[in-house]
Amino acid sequence: MTALDPSDAVRGTSSRAPEPDTGTDPGDDTILGRRYRALTLGIIAVVSLIAFEASAVNTAMPVAARALDGVALYAYAFSAYFTASLFAMALSGEWCDRKGPLPPLFTGIVAFGAGLVVAGTAQRMWMFVGGRAVQGIGGGLVIVALYVVVGRAFPRRLQPAVLASFSAAWVLPVIVGPVVAGAITEQAGWRWVFLSIPLLVLLPLTVMLPALRTLPPGGRSPAMNRRRILLALAVAAGAGLLQYAAQDLAWPSLLPAAAGLALLVPCVLRLLPPGTFRAARGLPSVVLLRGVAAGSFLGAESFVPLMLVTQRGLSATAAGLALTGGGLTWALGSYTQSRPRLEPYRERLMGLGMLLIAVSIALVPLALADAVPVWTVAVAWAVGGYGMGITISSASVLMLTLSRPEEAGSNSSSLQASDALGNITLVGLSGVLFVAFGGAATAPTHAGTAHAATTSHPTAFAAVYAAMATVALAGAWLTTRLRPQPVSR
Repeated sequence: MTALDPSDAVRGTSSRAPEPDTGTDPGDDTILGRRYRALTLGIIAVVSLIAFEASAVNTAMPVAARALDGVALYAYAFSAYFTASLFAMALSGEWCDRKGPLPPLFTGIVAFGAGLVVAGTAQRMWMFVGGRAVQGIGGGLVIVALYVVVGRAFPRRLQPAVLASFSAAWVLPVIVGPVVAGAITEQAGWRWVFLSIPLLVLLPLTVMLPALRTLPPGGRSPAMNRRRILLALAVAAGAGLLQYAAQDLAWPSLLPAAAGLALLVPCVLRLLPPGTFRAARGLPSVVLLRGVAAGSFLGAESFVPLMLVTQRGLSATAAGLALTGGGLTWALGSYTQSRPRLEPYRERLMGLGMLLIAVSIALVPLALADAVPVWTVAVAWAVGGYGMGITISSASVLMLTLSRPEEAGSNSSSLQASDALGNITLVGLSGVLFVAFGGAATAPTHAGTAHAATTSHPTAFAAVYAAMATVALAGAWLTTRLRPQPVSR
C-alpha cells in the first residue's frame, strides 16, 4: 500500500473545491447518487488497478529479477518508480492548476501503461528498471490528478466519503493481488503480470470521461511554478545518480555519487520545511517522520517476497500472500487513529505505531531459520501494517493541525515529498546493504517457483531488516518532537 494520504494531495493543490450543493435532489446526496456515481466508480476503479499493480509487482518481482539475471538491481526496480514519481507529482500539481486535471490524468495513464509494457517485455534488468521509472512518471501524474478531480468535482460535504473510498479501494487488491499475480506468474510467466494491466485501465476511463469533461479547464494559477518543478527534477536526478553509484561499490562510483549529493542536498532543503533534517520540533519533525515511517517499512517490505522465495522455498503466490495481512491491518490502524477519544494522545499513538513497525521488521529475519514457521512473517507484517496505519494517517492530521490555512498547500506538498524521498533513500540503502553482504548471488531454482535455494545468503537479508528496524526505532524517538515548542511570554 502506498503511503500517500488522500487528504494531502487534495489540500496540496491550489484549485478551489466546489461549493456545497444547494439542491435537494436525493440523487445528489451521496457519492453513489445519480450525479456522482459514474465518476466515483471510475475513480475507485483506477485506484484499485494502481493498487493491484503495486501488490502484483511485490509478488512477481523476485521471479522477474531472477529471470533477467538482475537480483543485484532488485531494489532499484522499486526505487526507480518512486524517484520518477517524485518529479511527476510536482509536475502534475502545477499542470492541474494551469490546465485542469484531464491532461495530466490521461498523460499519466498512457505513461503508466507504457511503463508496464516496457517492464513486461524487458530483456535486461536495466530495461526493466527503466520501465518501472516510466510507470513512476505515470503513477505520479495520475494520483495527484485524481485528487484534484475530487477537489473540483465533489462538494465539500462529500469529499471525506470520496477520500475514504481511496483507502477502501486498496483492500480488495491487497487480498486478491498476490493470489492472481502468483497464479499468472507460475502458469503463464511473470511478464503477463505487467502486460495484462494496461488493458484493464481503459474501462474506468471510459466511464469517467463524460463527468471529467464537465470540470473547469484550469485553476487560478496563471503559469506553472517552474522553480518547484526544477527542484523536484533535480532531486529525482540526484537520487538517480546516487542509486547508480550505489549499485557498484567501487572508487569510480564516487564521481556520480558526489554529483548526486550536490544536486540532492540543496534542492531537498528547499523543498522541505526549514529544520526538517535536524528534527526541529513541530511541523519539521512531522514531515521527517512521514519519510522515515514510509521508507523503513517499504525498505524492508521490498525484500520479504525475495527472502521467502529464495531462502524458504515458497512459491511466488505464497510469498506475496505474506504481505496481505499488512494491507488489511493498515486500514484498521487508519480507522483506529480517527477515533475522537484518541485525539489527545495522538503523539503517543504515533510512538506506539513506530514501535510496532520496528518490532515487525525485527521479527521477519527470524524466518531465515528453518525451525521458525514461515507464517511468522505474515503475523509480523500484520503488526507492522497496523503501526503504519496509525502513523501515516496521524502524520497527515498533525500536518494540517500545525499549518496555517495559507500554508496548507505547501506543507502538504512537503509531506508527499518526504514520503517519496524516504522510499527512495531507504529502499536504495536496503539495496546497497543487500549487495554488500552478498545478496546478489541469491537466486531461486526456477523462474516460476522456488522449492529450494541454490545459494543461501541469509546475512544479506538480516542486514536489510536490522537497518530498517533501527530506522523505525529512530522514528519512535522522532514522535517525542512532534509537539511544537511552547511560545514563551
